Amino acid sequence: MKRKLLILLCCVLPMEAVLSQEIIPDKIALPRTHTQDVSLLSEVDLLSVNPKVDSIITNGIKNEAFPGAQVLVAEKGKIIFHKAYGFHTYDSIQPVALNDLYDLASVTKILGPLPALMKLVAEGKLDLDTPFSTYWKPWRGVKNKETITLREILAHQAGLKPYIVFLNRVLNKNGKPKNRFVKKERNKRFEKEAYDGIYVKDRFKLKMYRIINRSEVSSEKKYVYSGLTFLIFPELIQQLTGIPYEDYVTTHFYAPIGAKTLGFLPMSKRLSNRIVPTEVDTLFRHTVTKGWVHDENAALLGGVSGNAGLFGTANDLAKMMQLYLDYGMYDGERILPKEIVKEFTKVQYPDNENRRGLGFDKPLLGNASLLFSEAYPAPQVSPESFGHSGFTGTFVWADPSNQLVYIFLSNRVYPSRNHRKLYELNIRPAIQQVFYNVLANSS
Repeated sequence: MKRKLLILLCCVLPMEAVLSQEIIPDKIALPRTHTQDVSLLSEVDLLSVNPKVDSIITNGIKNEAFPGAQVLVAEKGKIIFHKAYGFHTYDSIQPVALNDLYDLASVTKILGPLPALMKLVAEGKLDLDTPFSTYWKPWRGVKNKETITLREILAHQAGLKPYIVFLNRVLNKNGKPKNRFVKKERNKRFEKEAYDGIYVKDRFKLKMYRIINRSEVSSEKKYVYSGLTFLIFPELIQQLTGIPYEDYVTTHFYAPIGAKTLGFLPMSKRLSNRIVPTEVDTLFRHTVTKGWVHDENAALLGGVSGNAGLFGTANDLAKMMQLYLDYGMYDGERILPKEIVKEFTKVQYPDNENRRGLGFDKPLLGNASLLFSEAYPAPQVSPESFGHSGFTGTFVWADPSNQLVYIFLSNRVYPSRNHRKLYELNIRPAIQQVFYNVLANSS
């Protein structure tokens, strides 16, 4: 009866929002040993959620916020809602599937280098309040950088430049690639592949590091989001551990929790999952970017980076966020120390009007008192909650106080990054708020 009602609710929607797949609530896809707590969300509650979420997504597709999307919500370690909507592209040929792989963009920051940095802090190989130049030698003796701490960097409180477009160093004024940096065929000095048939000079990453090392630093210590150090964290992690960055995070985090799809360079792996395309690139690759990282800086590093480049499914993202929600525990196994995860997920500089944790995004300060249009993310998330967003249209959030994990995946940059309806329509927090409204009415 419940499934018939779900189908009936979906059938009244406009055809633009084709419901590709759904997971029936109560299907346990996270660890069965996680908890025996009773869910606050009853079957009746979940049935009332369906049309509301469907309507928001339908409106998004109709207004070309994205051609398709996926929503997953877990409560107390149990997936209670997981649905896929629409298509990979606006030609409506390939429906979105629950096990599709997405380019996670900046969500990479909290799922790639960040858990490694947490582990290194726990092991005493890094210290949050010791100058970063202690570990990253090129910053030693550099007047504007030698005293900056890792805490300041991860809280975006260090005064670093927000972004550097390294693609400008690779292209001529006419937009053609410089032959000394990019080749069409692989050779001994050009092994890093930015896209199929585009090979970047291996030593170009050293040029990127030099530019970052010499970049300006603001003397004003305030919240300014910067992803620059996430480009060098993989190198630092390898230096401190002796293990390549991708191997390190796979061995210590993805493999233990069974997140088999999380990783870089999905085209090089034997995965049966379809990959959702991102942008029709008119600057560098001159084709639809699919299966290769969208972010140009990560692409110039060969697709393995700390700022972007991670791909994965909604279910595997939920596993990582559940690990964080449970403060480092997963399926009875201690992956990260509780006190370390708690430190990284708390607001670091509230007196500076900086909402950020260490690497993690946090709700706006005073979020609960703000109007929905002014809040970030949904107004009713707890102050203890945390997550991150991605440029391609991805979003992950964990709320320990309410035991909720929320995953939203889309390719809002298709066919162009100029598509900003995802933000203008406030789609991600609107869906998130639907579940908090139900929780409020159930308690």
